[in-house]
Amino acid sequence: MPELRKDPIIGRWVIIATERARRPDQFTGEKPEAVAEKICPFCEGQEAQTPKEIYALRKPGSSPNGPGWDLRVVPSISPFLKVEGEMGRHGRGLYDIMSGVGAHEIIIETPQHIANMADLPAEQITKVLKCYSGRITDLEKDERFKYVLVFKNYGGEAGGSPIRHVRSQLIATPVNPKRVKEELTGSRHYYDYHERCVFCDLIRQEIEQKERLILDLDGFIAISPFAARFPFETWILPKKHCADFTCQDSESLKNLGKAIKVVLSKIKKGLNDPAYNYVIHTAPFRRQKTGYWKTIEQDYHWHIEIMPRLTRIAGFEWGTGFYICPIAPEDAAKFLREVEV
Repeated sequence: MPELRKDPIIGRWVIIATERARRPDQFTGEKPEAVAEKICPFCEGQEAQTPKEIYALRKPGSSPNGPGWDLRVVPSISPFLKVEGEMGRHGRGLYDIMSGVGAHEIIIETPQHIANMADLPAEQITKVLKCYSGRITDLEKDERFKYVLVFKNYGGEAGGSPIRHVRSQLIATPVNPKRVKEELTGSRHYYDYHERCVFCDLIRQEIEQKERLILDLDGFIAISPFAARFPFETWILPKKHCADFTCQDSESLKNLGKAIKVVLSKIKKGLNDPAYNYVIHTAPFRRQKTGYWKTIEQDYHWHIEIMPRLTRIAGFEWGTGFYICPIAPEDAAKFLREVEV
């Protein structure tokens, strides 16, 4: 019969609808129709088609905004938030308003016309991760920003554009996102009661039980979370405790690059190259304020969430805040474990 599971971090309930379940090998992404692409603005040699680069990894002797790069960061041509201006927070009756101040950047992950990060070499993924860390560190200097979310939309079902060139996005916001605040609050409550990090306890239990473990590689694990919202939802977590993604050294980022390569390759091969989103949840910037974020270094734990888009959210989910997952996380993890890449 169906089973309700409670997320141990934020307390959200999920319905694991086992009676509606399909076999793991029946969950496959729908192949997008072939579309004749125009000249890709993200390929090497087309640099004039994008805004001027903010940052790039370049070969010696190459010039900015020209060929000869391994990775580029450019402003979004249609930003959700803009760098210019002041926040101007004010009230209008009972409503709070502020200017749409922030930053919206595009990380072009390779000069080659490749669609899926799974098809990049692990070494190139490591360069991308180092870029994420550097951009977050740089944006932290801006006192207007409280948070930076790094995310990827791969495929049309995940909100990706028809231009099939691998890239990530980064948005700096003047407020902390609700989803992250829920994790921060849940982590702090757990720490207040247990004096331990809930994520560290979760990692230890998943390694011991192995039921939902997909991968354990060089200091990182990948799991199908106990209260998975979506079929084949996958989390990648560092085994070493740290609140901030930017605390990872070069060796850790190299190992993370290998872990991401394996996980995304398993998802691509096992599920017929589905659309997916991934997000990096890291701790917010800490500004000097008495009593603020008092235990965050101890209670929070950065991680990556990968969500293949194999089902759709419907009325019940929108109306209740519940998620319905039609496959047990244990079955999803076993299936991905067994996919050879």
